[in-house]
Order: sequence, then C-alpha cells, then structure tokens
Amino acid sequence: MASQTVSQITPQKEIEKSKVDAFLEKAVSDFGAAVSAALVVVGDKLGLYKAMAGAAPMNSAELAARTGTHERYIREWLINQAAGGYIEYDPASGKYTMTDEHAAALADDQSPFFVGGGFQVITAMIKADERITKAFRTGQGMFWGEHHQDLFEGTERFFRPGYAAHLVSDWIPALDGVKPRLEAGALVADIGCGYGASTIIMAKAFPKSRFYGFDNHAPSIVHARSEAFHSGVASSAFFDIAGATNFPNAGGYDFIAFFDCLHDLGDPVGSLKRARETLNNDGVVMVVEPMAAETVEGNLNPIGRVYSGASVLCCTPNAIASGQTALGTLAREKDLRQVARQAGFSRFRKACETPMNRVFEVRP
Repeated sequence: MASQTVSQITPQKEIEKSKVDAFLEKAVSDFGAAVSAALVVVGDKLGLYKAMAGAAPMNSAELAARTGTHERYIREWLINQAAGGYIEYDPASGKYTMTDEHAAALADDQSPFFVGGGFQVITAMIKADERITKAFRTGQGMFWGEHHQDLFEGTERFFRPGYAAHLVSDWIPALDGVKPRLEAGALVADIGCGYGASTIIMAKAFPKSRFYGFDNHAPSIVHARSEAFHSGVASSAFFDIAGATNFPNAGGYDFIAFFDCLHDLGDPVGSLKRARETLNNDGVVMVVEPMAAETVEGNLNPIGRVYSGASVLCCTPNAIASGQTALGTLAREKDLRQVARQAGFSRFRKACETPMNRVFEVRP
C-alpha cells in the first residue's frame, strides 16, 4: 500500500464534494484541537489560567506582566484559546476573560471538574508516536516507565479529581459492607497506585485502616511517599515498589483495589490470582476501569475516542511489553468477568459507574 500512487488508492468514481467538504471541516477542527492540547499544557504549567481566573479582563501585556512571560508569545496563545472557546474576547476593549465555569476546569487542580491533567497525559503519549508506529510493524510493546515523565504526573492529575469526588462518597459505599470495615479498621492494598492519589484519599477518609500502595514504577513510589508525608497520612499509608503479580502480603488484606490499571497489565489473571492469594476469605476486591461499552458501536463516542487513543499509545503497549494479555483500555465487562473467574473469584458485579469509570465488586 505504501508504494501505491494516489490514483491507485482513490476509487475511480465521482465523489460528493459536500461530503468531502464536511469531512475536511471536521479534520481542520481536529487540527485545532490537537495543536491546542499542547497550548493548554503550556497555559497550565505557566499558570496562565490561574492568573486569569477571577481576574478583570486583561490584554496580552497585562497577562504577560502578571505571569512573568513574554508578551509576544502570550498574544498568540490568547488568540488560540479564544478561538477554541476556552476564554472570551471583547473586540471593543481588546481584552480577554475567563468564565468561572471554565476556570473550574482549567485553573483549579483541586476542582472535581479539572481537565488539565488529561491534556498533560495526551501530549505526553503523543511524544511516543515514532516508537508506537514501529511497534505496529514489530508487535513489540512499550513499558509505562519509558514514556515522557509528564505521563506519570498527568495521569495522577487526570484521575485524582474523579477519585476525590466519587471514591469515598459513592464507590466504596456501593460495595457491600466495605465502608463499615474501613471505618472500623481494615488492611488495604492499592495495586498500581502510581503517585498514590487513590491510596491517600482513602487513608484520609478512614484513619483507623492501614493502606499499602504498590507500583513497579520506582519514581512514582518516591513521589507517593512524599505526598503521604505532606498529606499527614505517612503513619497509615505506606508505599513500596512491587509488581501486580508479586506484591507483598501484609497479613491478609480485607480490601484490595485496582484503580484504572488492570487493563494495563500483561497478566491480569495472574494479578487477580495474587489478589486472591493475599485476600481474606471474606475480603473484597474493587476493580475500577475506564468507561467502555460491550460493542464497538457502543464506543463510537467522544469518551470512546479518547480511551481508544490512550489504549493504542500507552495502555496496550505496556500490556504487550509485560505479558501475553492485552485487555485494552476499552476492556469489556464480560472480559473482565472472565479474567476474575480464571483468577479464582466466584462473584463479580458492576457496583456503580460515572461518565468516565465503571466500578466492579469482586469476591471469592
């Protein structure tokens, strides 16, 4: 196919120009979205959104002065952001403003609506495009830790708002009998904990329980330990470098969680087998996975587009690099259930869901 000419590839028949024009309009829109993703990351890292949040209208010189940046770059950045509808422009004054609603999504990383981490993840994954292109031909994988460092921080910033909004208030209460056990004092393992956001959120909410976060990415564990200290939970939240198939048994866990990571693992059955081995007989495993449908057509929507892209650039390559099974980011519920059964669990149910996640309860 690569050696064919355009005339050989294009069917020799008339095409409807209106349909071509409609597609080209969509493609140009995607051009703008793709290039603007990088500029959102720039604005996030430089504090441009924070400077505009709640502020009076300002021009490029005023924003540059407030943020210690060069006006010429800021001038172009503001045009891009206004063209994308992220900020507003007033032609009469020549100044820009940010609405409170957009500020909640772009300027406040503690907001449940914050999306900056998502852009950080996407731009980090795109940096691996040459490696992934080669992998399409060789079938080789790419480990999580081989990506740009923004992926690790961005992933935590992408998922943390949802965890903070739903984990303690919605997800854990949806699991039969888990919340009372955590309140009384339970032993908990968080597998694939990354920067430790999920572990720390639980440790803050349930001070009588002890939490162990495990991840095979050493820099993430270093960061998680630091976050636990600064969050005041270092005496109840502990972090160690360990893989999902061989994490330590701290004495029989009452609750084991996999947050948005089971689909990344090359041996999901082996990982859940290890969970079964280290879980008390009356314990519970919670598997949180990205939102996905059971059919291809059910995933043909904006969320499916995002998650399938992440699957190609990051999740599936890591699974291929580390094992024989690649569930993919859009793992179907029936496939997850089959993995749990193969690992020795007998009960599997969807406990609840959000627009971005599904939460499953797994029991022996």
